[in-house]
Amino acid sequence: MMAVLRGLTLLALIFSLFSCYVTPSSATSDGFLQCLWAKIPSQLIYTQSSSNFTDVLASSIRNPRFFTNATVRPLCIVTPADASHVQSAVLCGRAHGVRLRVRSGGHDYEGLSYRSEQAEVFAVVDLANLRGITVGSDEPAPTAWVESGATIGELYYAIAKSNPGLAFPAGVCPTIGVGGHFAGGGIGMMMRRFGLSIDKVVDAKLVNADGALVDRVAMGEDLFWAIRGGGGQSFGIVVSWKVSLVAVPPTVTVFNIAKTLDQGAIDVLTKWQSVAPTLPSDINMRAIVQGREAIFQSLYLGTCADLLPTMRTFFPELNVTAGDCREMSWLQSATFINFGVVDPPELLLNRTTSLGTFVKNKSDYVRRAISKGAWQKIYAWLSMDGAGLLILEPHGGFIGTIPAGATPYPHRSGVLYNIQYITFWGGGGDGGSAARGWISSFYDFMGQYVTKNPREAYVNYRDLDIGENAVVNDVSTFDGGKVWGEKYFGAANFERLARVKGAVDPTDYFRNEQSVPPLL
Repeated sequence: MMAVLRGLTLLALIFSLFSCYVTPSSATSDGFLQCLWAKIPSQLIYTQSSSNFTDVLASSIRNPRFFTNATVRPLCIVTPADASHVQSAVLCGRAHGVRLRVRSGGHDYEGLSYRSEQAEVFAVVDLANLRGITVGSDEPAPTAWVESGATIGELYYAIAKSNPGLAFPAGVCPTIGVGGHFAGGGIGMMMRRFGLSIDKVVDAKLVNADGALVDRVAMGEDLFWAIRGGGGQSFGIVVSWKVSLVAVPPTVTVFNIAKTLDQGAIDVLTKWQSVAPTLPSDINMRAIVQGREAIFQSLYLGTCADLLPTMRTFFPELNVTAGDCREMSWLQSATFINFGVVDPPELLLNRTTSLGTFVKNKSDYVRRAISKGAWQKIYAWLSMDGAGLLILEPHGGFIGTIPAGATPYPHRSGVLYNIQYITFWGGGGDGGSAARGWISSFYDFMGQYVTKNPREAYVNYRDLDIGENAVVNDVSTFDGGKVWGEKYFGAANFERLARVKGAVDPTDYFRNEQSVPPLL
């Protein structure tokens, strides 16, 4: 297959040299806009002069860090109502040298789906109108088609309302867009039992760099491999995904148990590291570490009566009792984990954004348990000015049975858990200097306890601090991309991603600060 890809690479490169496409450095914004208006209904296009341009731009911005007067904003926003509109946007962009950034839910942690770090002419394709969900009734393997602009909350709701016995493994936050979530892997509360979201993707429809709409057969297995975990905005625009659904019992059990330092939080957390990744796979128990406590949040696919003996056997230190359990449906659990209530499930459909809180995130992976003494030092950091929190997501179970190269997500066998670092600040005063300083220094401190060579990171917790692309002759370099790419994907996966990129987009049209560079 790679030999075929190399041949396609040469053909694509020859074609690019003799085509009518120009490079983005000679962008003609007027021509691009005229091209869009000729191909796409004008009410779906918002230019900077449109009265509601700012409202549309802000409609799914989740972090006010990237909505300031200094933010580099798009030339226009295209809100396609059909895959053909996405094709037209790509063709117009290629013809007039205007690159596209793609937004589904707006949760890119560095805002790269709607802004640029450098001054450049670009447009945003906002997929919010492409949010259709069709749940099939195929037996014995039910599936669903979901468009990239849908949120995972909308996906959960549509599946459960179609059949309460079915579900899908994906993230916790219901406003995350399917397109970006699937593109980076998709960790969540059922991943130990069923895997990541990408482990259940069986087909997709993508608009490639030539503006063609292709499915799995037409795109080929190498490109299909790359889009399932290789990060968004590198290989094309995925407009829809076909996913396998999973069976869930009528009753699931959730608990939230907090332990303060005075109640032995450090001892319990130290033990959690060896327990959580090795529990039966139908139990997922993550830990939220903040201030002077740790909260242990669990989803079990079964009843409380069945859960308690297992917890007593594997984790007596947590002292889970019947009074800690909340039994509910799977759909209610998705609502409860987010909102603290089980009803109404329509809460999962709310796409409203808030620009009141500034946020910075980073990530790590742990393959070797952190000692009790180290946790004591970590809690000292959590009492500092500007301190945020840690979310620890256990791996193991089904995730660990899949080879590191089966998908671009390499953090499989041997991973105990993922760490997400989060810090918050308000909009006034010093611009969050204490919070920013804390997360940067704390991340440096944690380097001694996490994976090394590379220091692994999760692409869906995008972090430009770990590296940005170097662009030479208008193409991102492979060596520049390795700095950050091997942390997200591992060396072998990153090289394979770059070779796929070189085959399908050799001129690097789909590009951002951390897009996969083409390796020709």
